[in-house]
Formats: sequence, C-alpha cells, structure tokens
Amino acid sequence: MKKLFLSVFLIASMLTTKADEGMWLPMLLGKQVYADMVKRGLKLSKEQLYSINKASLKDAIIIFGRGCTGEIVSNQGLIFTNHHCGYEAIASASSVENNYLRDGFYAYNKDQEIKSELTVQFLEKIVDVTAEVEAGLKGLAWADRVKKIQEVYKGITDKVVDKENGLSGRIYSMFKDNQYIMYVFKTFKDVRLVGTPPESIGKFGGDTDNWEWPRHTGDFSIFRVYASKDGKPTEYNKENVPLKPKHFLPVSIKGIKDGDYAMIYGYPGGTNRYETSYGIKLKNEVENPALVALRDMRLKYMHEQMIKDPAVKLKLASDYAGIANYWKFFDGETKQLIKFNTYGQKQQFENEFSNWSKGKAEFENIFTEYAKNYATWTPYSKHRQYLREGILGSALSSFASSLMSLEQVLLKSGASAEDIKKAVDAADAARKNFIKSEDMPSDKNILAAVAKSFYSDIEKDQHPAGSFDKIAAYGDLQDEATYKKWAAEVFAKTMILDNDRWAAFVANPTAANLQSDMAFDFASSFVKNYNNKYAPLYTAFVNRNNELGRSYLKGIMERNPIAAAKMYPDANFSMRVSFGNVKSYKPRDAIFCDYITTAKGIMEKYVPGDYEFDLPAKEVELFKKKDFGQYIDKTRNDLVIGFITTNDITGGNSGSPVIDGNGNLIGLAFDGNYEALSHKIAFDKDLNRTICVDVRYVLWCIDKLGGAKNLIDEIKPIK
Repeated sequence: MKKLFLSVFLIASMLTTKADEGMWLPMLLGKQVYADMVKRGLKLSKEQLYSINKASLKDAIIIFGRGCTGEIVSNQGLIFTNHHCGYEAIASASSVENNYLRDGFYAYNKDQEIKSELTVQFLEKIVDVTAEVEAGLKGLAWADRVKKIQEVYKGITDKVVDKENGLSGRIYSMFKDNQYIMYVFKTFKDVRLVGTPPESIGKFGGDTDNWEWPRHTGDFSIFRVYASKDGKPTEYNKENVPLKPKHFLPVSIKGIKDGDYAMIYGYPGGTNRYETSYGIKLKNEVENPALVALRDMRLKYMHEQMIKDPAVKLKLASDYAGIANYWKFFDGETKQLIKFNTYGQKQQFENEFSNWSKGKAEFENIFTEYAKNYATWTPYSKHRQYLREGILGSALSSFASSLMSLEQVLLKSGASAEDIKKAVDAADAARKNFIKSEDMPSDKNILAAVAKSFYSDIEKDQHPAGSFDKIAAYGDLQDEATYKKWAAEVFAKTMILDNDRWAAFVANPTAANLQSDMAFDFASSFVKNYNNKYAPLYTAFVNRNNELGRSYLKGIMERNPIAAAKMYPDANFSMRVSFGNVKSYKPRDAIFCDYITTAKGIMEKYVPGDYEFDLPAKEVELFKKKDFGQYIDKTRNDLVIGFITTNDITGGNSGSPVIDGNGNLIGLAFDGNYEALSHKIAFDKDLNRTICVDVRYVLWCIDKLGGAKNLIDEIKPIK
C-alpha cells in the first residue's frame, strides 16, 4: 500500500504544480491558473496582466542589460533593478577619484545622469508559432532539424524586424521543443545611470549572506531609458528625452504583512524541472563539485589582491561578484538535491513511466537510450568543466585562447592583406580591453593552480599532447612550486602583456610568432585538444538528450492530459509571471524565520570597517536616531529592509518587481534561500523563498541617505 501511494504521489507531483510553483507565460495563464491567482489575492483582470492592444503590467517590465529584469516606475522612464544588475555599469562609471561603487551616486537632475553601454528591451507581444516552425522542419530527422531550425526561426522573425522602431523577434522553445513561442521586443539603447547606493548597502553581507535569510541587503540601482523626441529607440544623444512608457508601476509604501499576495514578473533564465535521474547523477557527482572547487580557488586568489588595493577591487569587482554568486549556488544545489533525494524520486517516476510506456513504440525505449547517451559522455564531463572553469578561468589564458581566430586567418591560404589587418586590429582592440581588466598577481596564481588541477584531476590520456612536458621543465609535476615557476615565466615572456613586443607583432603578424608565445601555446593546446576530440562528443550528447527529452515530455503529457493542461514550460529567459504570498517559514527544527528584516537587524550585523558588514556613517547615525520618515513600519516602529515570499523564480529574475494584488510595486526580488537551492531542478513547496528588498528601504536610501528628493517627487509613492 505504501509503495502504491508513493507511485501515485510521484506521478501527480511530476505532472502538476505544487503550491506557488510555476513560471507562467502571461498570455497563457488559463482559467485555472488565473482563478488560483484571484483566490490568493489578485485584484486585476487578465487583460490588466497582459494585453497587446491596451497598456498592461507587461509594458512596465523590461529585460535589463544582458541577463536581468527591471521595471519602469515613473512616467519619465525611470527604472528600478538590482544593484548587482547595474554593478558593471556602476563600476565602469567609477574611478578611484569618483568611486560610485564605493560611495554611491544620485543624479539630482537629468543633466547629471551618466551614460552607460546598457540596453533595455520591452515586450510588445507574444505569438505562438509552433505550426510555422513544425512546417519548416516537417519530415526531417533530428540531426537535420538541429541544422535547419535557426534558418526556420530566422524566416519567421525576419517578418517582424523593424529597425527604425527597434523591433525584433525571438523564438523560444517550450516544453523541450514541443511548442514554439515568438516574443517581439522593442530595444532601447540610451540607458543612463541615475542612482546607486554605496556598495556597503547594495552588497551588504557580501558572500557570507549570499543566498541566505535573514538578509539585510539594499540590492537596488536606478537607471533611466531615453528615446528620440518622437519616442523611438535611438543611440545615445544629448537631445534625447526620457521615454514615455505605456505603463509604469505605482510604488506603494503602505507596507506588507504575513500572508499578503505577491506576484513577480520577469525573465527567469533557466530551469530544468523535467531533468532525468541521469542528469541529476552527473550534476551531483561530476559537474557541480568540479565547478565549485575551481571557482573557490579563483575567488581565493582574487580576494587576496582585492583587499590590498581599492583600485584592484574596483577592477575585479564585477567578475568576482559573478564568480562568487554561482560558486555558492552550485554548492548549495548539490547539497539540497542530495538532502531531498531528488535522484531517487526521479528514478521512481521514470520506472513508472517505463511501465506505462511498454508497447508504445514512441516511448518504450527512452530510458534505455538515455542510459547509453550518458554512458558515452560521462567519462569526459569533468574535462569540459576543467577547461571552462579552470584553464579558461585564468583571464590571461582565456584571452590568449581568443587569439585562435587570428591564428586561423594567418594560416589561411590566400588570406588577403585586408583580411589579416582586420583580424589583427580586432585582436589589438580586444587586448586593450583585456589589459584594462587584468590583475597579474591574482591571475598568475590562478594560472598555476588551474594547470596543476588539470594535470592531477583529469585522466592523462585526455591531456593535450606535450603540454605538461613543457611545464615539467620547471620541476616535478606533482609539486605546486613547479607550476608557480612556470606561470611566472609565462607572465614574464608573453607578448600579450608586453606592449613593445605586442606592437612588433602587430606590425609584422605571423602564425609562427603567435604560436611560439607561451600563453597562446598553452591555452590554445587545451582548447584545440577539446575542440578536436571532445566537443563533437558533447554536441552529440546534447543533441541526443534534446531529442529524447522532446519525446519524454510528450509522453508525460500524453500519459495524463488533464494534469498536462496545468503544466508550465522550463524557464528560458522569456517573460514569466509567478504568484504566491509573503510568508514566514521554519527551515529546520526549532528555527523560525520571520517574513521581514529590519534596521535593527542591520545594526546587529554591522561591523565597522568590515569587508562585508560595514555601513555608511550617515546610515548608522540615521538608524540610531530612528529617522525613518514616511517609510517607517508603524507596527514594528522600525524600517523594513527585506521580506520573503513563496514565489517561484530563478536567475534572470534579479531585479524583478514584486507586485501586490492591486498592481503596485512593493519590492525587488534579488535572491533565493539556501535551503531550497535545488529550485532549478526541483521546487520545494515548504522551504522555497524569494528574498526581496522592501521598496520602503529603497526609497529611504534615495531620500534620507542620498538626498535625491527629486526622484521621490517623480515616483510619487502611494501612502
């Protein structure tokens, strides 16, 4: 009886969403999902959530930069997003003399706003193009589908391209290639920095508090999108004017309470909720441990230099933050997947699926084929991680490998002088950018460490021929000192780091000179070794997995059509909406976590001068005076800093608006909690929490700390 119950439960859990689970396409909510939203506290109509013909919530939500979400909060194109989403732009605008990353910045008028290289994209409409895609691929075997699908996509998206108005289309595969949806975007290229808190607020708690609750981080930054005078997207121009948006989110400072409705719009980057047990096993045993170990090493050497010199900290800040974020994530993901026996649960469901599929030719051999596919690739999986996160984790090695494109031109028979000059100029421009960001002391240690790790941890028959023989000239390959001597020699002798030698090469570029360079010789040998031997195996592995995944998901939906009607596709950086509630939780026995954090909690964590827990002196002074102004939470007699909800989000949702039942902005999503870091693979209905900065703290920082009352007047908070 117990076994039967478990089987039925697993089938149900795979086919239907649990409480608060789901990243829904706003145009395809369905009656049941929308009814659930209303039941939880939504007061808006479907048309207010998503409409092509009328202004709706989707018109206030943007793709911010390369991988975040933002929201429009005024009728003058003002944008809120996370501090870590604006981090690179803030760092780029900073200098040692005007260190906005360290000290913060607010524009008290529009003339003070700072140009950036960012773009933002507004969603115009969503179109189901499944029939068109399938018609273009009709009758093709899987390998041929893979080759032709981009051509088919282009044929569809070309129809919506309008360069004058910034329009373009992007097709997303849903349900593992069982459905295709086109999103039409309008891209704006004039985005300016308006405000940022000091890093001690925007990153308060640093790596220690990352992915943790309780959290006290003021993770926000402010930008503005500009357009031409006739409202069209255009490049930066002083004559441009703030964009008049179709819709912007009203900002509410009424406050929240446990149980309140919470909705999050945004662009979640990627989940794999329909992953197989084979994928879980590979992730737990090979991929994640390798990534965590290699990133841990890189972070150690970067941090050693960053704490010595503010200029180095500014130079490495953005890269360090990106590496650290997912170092901790993948470490936690593995622990949670093991803790909740996700592998065992997947196996149980797959056994049930296999029993159901007997006699069904399309589905009955799926897991036999999965087993073969993973058995073929697994011996080389660690190699791939050690190349990407190790060998190419050194900035010098990564840049050196990029010169392989120049090598190809130099070796090409009949290459014209114009072709060579174009390739050399591109390499020269890339080198200038690399030199600006390179920190030699940390990178030298990283190069030595990753080379030793590859030698020790990767099967010898997978090593590039002769590469470690060259390092052996410096000593015993088991000895760390050998690699340090070798790395010092690489840094001393490579032309990449020597302006005079590089200039001589640019003046007379030859393949022989490039190939004799120590840094290029080392990096390119590993990349070529992988490209020639293992990249084709990985491509075949991925293609076969995708083919099997399409059939598997089709089978899951055929097995239970009623439940399938309430399935949602994996996240893929297309606009989604999730809904849940503000909610406290109990992460483990005898521990209760409140749904909010306050200024009192910040002061309890505050450590003067600390790398992660310092605060601006003015903030400490205002907190001690309890000078919270109109942003005070009267029930607590304190300033609320952050809160948690049960919403389903993932990477890409950073900066997403947290919206109440009436469509008002109440916070910005910026993190998940450590106890549920398995969320890319498996959503935990009891422990999953989204960590958000309360908009009252955001406005307090702008107003009381930053003195930017001009922005408060523009936003007009709802009291």
